[in-house]
Amino acid sequence: MPFARPIFDRVREPELLRTPVGAAALIGWTALSVVLPGAAHLRAGWKRTGYALFGAYVVVLTVVGAVAVNADAHLAGRALNWLGLITVVTAAAGAAWFALVIHSFVVLRPQGLPRAAQIATGVAAGALSVVVALPFAMAAQFVSESERTIDKIFAAPAGPLFPVVPGGRLVNNDPWGGRERVNVLLLGGDWGNDRTGMRTDSVNVASVDVHTGNTVLLGLPRNLEHVPFPPGSPMARRFPTGFTLPESRPGWRDDLLFGVWQYAEDHPELFGGRRHMGAETLKQTVGYILGLRIDWYTLVNIWGFAKIVDALGGLVLTVDTNIVYGKYDEGLIPAGTRKLSGADALWFARSRTNSDDYTRMRRQRCVFSALLNQADPATVLSRFTQIAAATRRILRTDIPRSMLQDLVPLAVKAKNARVTSVQFMPPLINTSAPDWAQIRLLTAHAIEKSSASKRRGVKRTLATPGAPSPIGVGCTAV
Repeated sequence: MPFARPIFDRVREPELLRTPVGAAALIGWTALSVVLPGAAHLRAGWKRTGYALFGAYVVVLTVVGAVAVNADAHLAGRALNWLGLITVVTAAAGAAWFALVIHSFVVLRPQGLPRAAQIATGVAAGALSVVVALPFAMAAQFVSESERTIDKIFAAPAGPLFPVVPGGRLVNNDPWGGRERVNVLLLGGDWGNDRTGMRTDSVNVASVDVHTGNTVLLGLPRNLEHVPFPPGSPMARRFPTGFTLPESRPGWRDDLLFGVWQYAEDHPELFGGRRHMGAETLKQTVGYILGLRIDWYTLVNIWGFAKIVDALGGLVLTVDTNIVYGKYDEGLIPAGTRKLSGADALWFARSRTNSDDYTRMRRQRCVFSALLNQADPATVLSRFTQIAAATRRILRTDIPRSMLQDLVPLAVKAKNARVTSVQFMPPLINTSAPDWAQIRLLTAHAIEKSSASKRRGVKRTLATPGAPSPIGVGCTAV
């Protein structure tokens, strides 16, 4: 009895092949069915099945082509609401293509071949079916992992951020409620299992024009003193003349801007017993300093940042000068062009040796810019699982998931728009006695200029104190 005859004999054959199919032709027709479904069935005499498969394939190609031609950032944003469905459809498509290859092989009657040829063609068809299904399986895994990451990070419930009418519908179907800009507080923190509390070492606000995407980045030094709080707020009642505390130990101060978050976390009694008020308090505080309404915050764990860099295989930077680091200055990143590991990139961004806060801020912008420039799609896809897992551990935000469908197209728009930066650091301001009115005035001027500008393109040069300037990065990202 020929090899596997009982299996093949179960296939209902409308009519026998008029011409026997050799081993090479059998594999060729099976392979052709991968890109032209129904070809093997037509060759085998299964005409109705062959034409049905081919017709369905044409319909699918037409739909996919139409979607691809009309795809834009708005569709990409809405697709984030369909990730579960996309995962199921992708997995089902992989299973369907797997079954198609196997059935295409079977209808060509391999049982008519010699035993050795049956084995060889069976192994080849099995391998081909796995190769065809593998990309679908990987895509389904990526989409599922993306959904898990998004659900973990953007878990905040949607609040009354923008005006709505009864029933929860947005006013005039405008996701921004008629507003011209959205403002996001971008923070870099240092929380961890081996650290007490959390300090916001990096404090920036991205103010984005919802029509043009033009963006102003406003940077506040971590060491701002006498920070004011919104009138009537719990922190303003506790610190009516600004954030001032006695030294926790000689030369060690916690009453600077970086300490606002943790102080609010440590004193729930100020907020009627409500806990975890650090983020909301810092949003209100920074908004009051700049004269803006802060819509959301995003917090990146700077210590966990190294895991992202390692997952990407390192960052290539041209380091301008030697960077000494470590508790006892035992480490060194030599000047020159080199690939930095996650740990080295972190030390490069955070080293305090022979450095001030403003130099560190420039190095941090350099590292983040390099990360964005060097995270090419191939690398991200090949290490997607590690990157997603690291991202879930190091990122916090109060952006509700429901807003992503509108924020994605806005982010795409902002990527191709004009980005300017104002860094409120000496000599522009005195961090020990800041001129809050001047900060608000410069902020308003920068935003007004950004809103009026229609120019495109992101220029990467250092910001000039005193006026909005194109965003800069400091060192060179290769």
